[in-house]
Amino acid sequence: MKRNPPQNKKSVIRRLFKSILEFYPVIFPIAILCIVFNSVVSSIPAIFMQNVIALVEQNWKAGDWSAVGGNILRLVAILAVFYVLSIASSVTYNQMMVVITQGSLKKFRVKMFNRMQTLPIKYVDTNNHGDIMSYYTNDIDTLRQMISQSFPQLLVSSITVLSVFCIMMYYCVWLTIVVVIGVTLMLTIIKKVGGGSAKFFIKQQKALGHLEGFVEEMMNGQKVIKVFCHEEESKADFDVINESLFRDARAANQYANILGPILNNIGNVLYVIVAIAGGALLVTRVPNFSLSGLPMGISIVVPFLNMTKQFAGNINQVSHQINAVVMGIAGAQRIFDFLDEEPEQDSGYVTLVNVREENGRLVECKERTGLWAWKHPHGDGSVTYTKLTGDVRLFNVDFAYEPGKTILHDISLYAKPGQKVAFVGATGAGKTTITNLLNRFYDIADGKIRYDGININKIKKPDLRRAIGMVLQDTNLFTGTVMDNIRYGKLDATDEECIAAAKLVGADDFITRLPEGYHTMITENGANLSQGQRQLISIARAAVADPPVMILDEATSSIDTRTEAIVQRGMDALMKGRTVFVIAHRLSTVKNSDVIIVLDHGRIIERGNHEELLAKKGQYYQLYTGAFELE
Repeated sequence: MKRNPPQNKKSVIRRLFKSILEFYPVIFPIAILCIVFNSVVSSIPAIFMQNVIALVEQNWKAGDWSAVGGNILRLVAILAVFYVLSIASSVTYNQMMVVITQGSLKKFRVKMFNRMQTLPIKYVDTNNHGDIMSYYTNDIDTLRQMISQSFPQLLVSSITVLSVFCIMMYYCVWLTIVVVIGVTLMLTIIKKVGGGSAKFFIKQQKALGHLEGFVEEMMNGQKVIKVFCHEEESKADFDVINESLFRDARAANQYANILGPILNNIGNVLYVIVAIAGGALLVTRVPNFSLSGLPMGISIVVPFLNMTKQFAGNINQVSHQINAVVMGIAGAQRIFDFLDEEPEQDSGYVTLVNVREENGRLVECKERTGLWAWKHPHGDGSVTYTKLTGDVRLFNVDFAYEPGKTILHDISLYAKPGQKVAFVGATGAGKTTITNLLNRFYDIADGKIRYDGININKIKKPDLRRAIGMVLQDTNLFTGTVMDNIRYGKLDATDEECIAAAKLVGADDFITRLPEGYHTMITENGANLSQGQRQLISIARAAVADPPVMILDEATSSIDTRTEAIVQRGMDALMKGRTVFVIAHRLSTVKNSDVIIVLDHGRIIERGNHEELLAKKGQYYQLYTGAFELE
């Protein structure tokens, strides 16, 4: 499947925050402004400290203390006002970030789920389901931590660092140079160590998705594992995957955990160096080089020491957020890669519409009439209507799931309206592949498939699939009542229609004996029902959809012989007047088919009805007389 090229970290960050800005174009900028204001205010105490010390220093020299108290109170009052505003902005942006974070995650989940609905069957077939689930859990959670915690803290620390640096430059360039040298060393270490951790945090996210996929697979296959006594082998396989995750997580966190102590100690050393440098400047009376024009003094050195601690501390805070940011970027990249998966293409333009007959002509209408037609617009602007009858034909069809590995070879067959066509053959012969092509789950490499004389590539996929019902061997029931699951085949079906469909296939008898009848809740894919009961509900679901073409892919393989007899009677009524494709391992279920097609390695080797094939004494004869099951 075609994928977009990998995105670098900068493009992922840009795309992430562009998306958030699209989600919240008003409150997100307000939150940013509040964070900036709060960060700038946190740098102001250094200015007030310098002013207070300067006041004390000047009046100590002059011996005049009368105005000191009033000036200090004025400065404290101004500082208090700033702090109140800072608290207000802090509360505001924290509340806004809660809305932005949870709202963004909700919108990302919606976009991901919507994208998943547009992906072709091939994506689901070729990707681990647990890894797909990891997008909605682990990757979304790393985004939550990044948006709600790491990003605000990173912005606060960055703005504070910038503000403090500007104040430092304003008061003393010499001491600022000393701090910049120390910080340059800190940033070099952050880049070196942080870069190493980033690589392993990305690996950790991928390994975590792989682990979750494996665990989900093992949960689904617990019965098989226990039947074949493969518990120890499963443990060994899990240990290999878990060990891989452990190595990546250990490497990532080793890099990350060594960073904090190194930066803390560099910050402490830097504090001492600035103190020594400030003392040396005071003793040697070196002229102060600054934008403020203030002379070098205690009022410069003491606030500078506090700013150095604040500066180094915020650099350290930045380094602490790198891990979460890197994990958030890794999660965001995986999410964007998922959102960028190429959706299922549909170039069809023929649609299925309700019609009624007027004077021998088909006329499109909005109301449901029970009569359907293909609406086929043409290049000259004209529109033709072809009655939906269920005539399906394949002409010289070739198909390969992977290039160079052809599965079907020159398949030609036809099913007239109302005919029952059965496919038989060993596993891997291509039976299910043909039905996948009829639904356009996959597109053919060569040849043509026509439905009512129309090339199915011209028919919109939803309309084509609406005209083909399907009952699979593996049943999928959804959380809800029995009635809800039957109605899934036709969402506007009435209760009476659902009950009629259940009666038709022989499901009504067991449903009415359930604790709450049709209103009995089904959970965990029908774990509270037998396999045969689940299959009967899925058959009723197809019956209520009432399509002209029905595909039964080993629909009765999971049902016992007695239940099969009940279902077969209902299915015979269901199939009446419909085109039906049947795949079955039990040859007894295909005897009454109009046409039986025998497949072998993707080729049709025999075709005919039951009596004709027995008379040929070919492979079908051998299968039928040797055993009534293909496996």
